Amino acid sequence: MNPADSVEIGDAVAAQKNAHLDHLPLGKEVHLEKDVIARESSIEEVPATKEYHAGGEESEALNKLHPTAEEMQTLRRVSGKMNWITFSVAFVELCERFSYYGTTAVFVNFIQQPLPPGSTTGSIPGTGSEVPGALGMGQQASTGLTLFNSFWAYVMPLAGAFLADQYWGRFRTIMFSIVCALVGHTILIISAIPPVIANPNGAIACFAIGLIIMGMGTGGFKSNISALIAEQYPDERPYIKTLPSGERIIIDPAATVARVYLYFYLCINVGSLTGQISMVYAERYVGFWLSFLLPTIMFCFSPLVLYLCRNKYILVPPTGSVYTQAYRLIREGIRHHWSVTTVKVAGIPFKRYKKNGTPFWETVKPSTLGDSRPSWMTFDDAWVDEVARGLKACRVFLWYPLYWLAYNQMLNNLTSQAATMKLGGVPNDIINNFNPLALIIFIPIFDRGLYPFLRRVGINFTPLKRITAGFFMAGSGMIVATVTQHYIYKKGPCGKEANRCLEEGIHVNISVWVQALTYILGGISEILASVTSLEYAFTKAPKNMRSLVQAVSMFMNAFSAALGQAFVGLSTDPLLVWNYAVVAILAFVGGIGFWLTNYKLDRQEDELNSLAQSKFVGQGMKQDEEAKA
Repeated sequence: MNPADSVEIGDAVAAQKNAHLDHLPLGKEVHLEKDVIARESSIEEVPATKEYHAGGEESEALNKLHPTAEEMQTLRRVSGKMNWITFSVAFVELCERFSYYGTTAVFVNFIQQPLPPGSTTGSIPGTGSEVPGALGMGQQASTGLTLFNSFWAYVMPLAGAFLADQYWGRFRTIMFSIVCALVGHTILIISAIPPVIANPNGAIACFAIGLIIMGMGTGGFKSNISALIAEQYPDERPYIKTLPSGERIIIDPAATVARVYLYFYLCINVGSLTGQISMVYAERYVGFWLSFLLPTIMFCFSPLVLYLCRNKYILVPPTGSVYTQAYRLIREGIRHHWSVTTVKVAGIPFKRYKKNGTPFWETVKPSTLGDSRPSWMTFDDAWVDEVARGLKACRVFLWYPLYWLAYNQMLNNLTSQAATMKLGGVPNDIINNFNPLALIIFIPIFDRGLYPFLRRVGINFTPLKRITAGFFMAGSGMIVATVTQHYIYKKGPCGKEANRCLEEGIHVNISVWVQALTYILGGISEILASVTSLEYAFTKAPKNMRSLVQAVSMFMNAFSAALGQAFVGLSTDPLLVWNYAVVAILAFVGGIGFWLTNYKLDRQEDELNSLAQSKFVGQGMKQDEEAKA
């Protein structure tokens, strides 16, 4: 398919609507443009076994009654149905998250706690109150390695996105990533078998190698599976449906994509919850080798399901040189937007940069450049607007490291905090399962209750408002953790040396279930901030760069893990109160800063969602289609 001729966005939007808007006043068109969410799927790569006719799809779309501007304002909007193929992708993610969280749930004890007396696997004989362990390297080592794992697993999505968007496509990249992750899981199993645990230095080296390889696979998987699932919803425009009761409603693709990600995240947390709970008990009663083996077996279902459903998926092909085109576009924009002159001050030459009056992106639109546009500029005006929108989304994500800094406390320090408290026979690393449990409970409540209620009462709870609220909820959770740690120091027999008491088998007389509130608040914050980041990345990215924008969103977690290394010094007695307090303050500062820097962008939400769809698919794709022709 050749790229479309250069078209102004206003003309493109009008062309999309002329079938049903000619009779409307100009003002009505503006209202509709703000409401219709243009979430059209990318050019579909359909395997040879699945026949695809673009004309047939267009005919089917024309047979649907699309709402007028007045109907968009007055009719009730609901989400469409999620087809079964979407749930197959969600199940694949469930298996992967079971394997990842089931494995990482025992990392803290494996690294931090020593091998219990009489144990060769790290398990606890009988029903004692001891904590399972293996390598005995302390809390700082466990915090450092778990932060490295988070960093590495969220850096690698950038590489996975590059391979998917430019060379392999999402499906193939996911399959290769699964194989890589399974190799890493296997090495982790080896690091936990009794003969290897007996030599802590050798075990930690083996563990680190497995961590690196598993992270490579996890990263390549994560940046692509989240884009793949949303692309399985075929409807692109809102349409009217009449219920048996006679009520006319609007089936809204925007609401459907948001709902897809809510239940995608629900499956993530079902996998997380079952993986963490089961592996914590496997660690306690059998040993760490079983806690690493069972997740590996579960992960094997992911490639099996993907392979069986491969002919049913809507697959976006790799787009060749699209990254190069985006880079050239930005470079050209800088060249046109800024003029450089050399001036001399006291005989010394200086370069002076001056902006011209034309908006940055307008200067590099093909329609603006006309015949002077370079030969590589094979895209249309609409793609320029999509790239600009994608960069705005990336700017939104820049505040996320402060959010993930609070979230990451649940992966390391809060598990260590639980170990010092009164456990009552419950493993210390099982309490953090209140986080996925809260998500499983509250996601349907938000989907079926809160969000529809807000729409009915006229409150537009936009993505950026949701993210801001998520920051504040995360900060609130860290305030609870700060207060909890204060009372651990206040009531513990060892004062501010709680971990010293733990080494002597003495626990603070505070129930570990106090931590539940921290995890519940953290879970609600994820619904608001983390789920919405997936939705925002998908809807704001150019369709041929979705994996990249998803990866940029995830990279903020890696940046947060690197930032967290600066706080490792606070991850020990007697400084843990300061650790949680500083993280809480940073989360609130992040929420305030996020809103102050993005509230103007929030006002453009409908405008950004209503941009005309570009026909540009990348130079590599163009060459492929010409070869087929």
